[in-house]
Amino acid sequence: MTVLITRDELRDAIDRGAVTVVDALPASYYDQLHLPGAVNLFVDEARDRAADVLPDKDASIVTYCSNAACPNSEGVARVLRSFGYSNVRKYREGIQDWVEAGLPTESTASAA
Repeated sequence: MTVLITRDELRDAIDRGAVTVVDALPASYYDQLHLPGAVNLFVDEARDRAADVLPDKDASIVTYCSNAACPNSEGVARVLRSFGYSNVRKYREGIQDWVEAGLPTESTASAA
């Protein structure tokens, strides 16, 4: 099981620029709404795209998906660990919790 990070810890890490946040949902969901600065690495693509999306295997990485019931963030975290990424955590509550807390999000669709 992946080490968890709380919403407050993640928000602080994002504010400090001390983490790479990985949205483990399909690109269509990522485009609509994602955490600030997040990169998209859908669980089904993780094996093929991890090295391109996340070149630093020692970086602090946090995966997330929609909510605690969504398995995608754990799936991506497992792939990353199997590829030698050494500092991977999971925001289990996901974007649903983040939005319900009134925290900022981004949208690729509105930027296009």
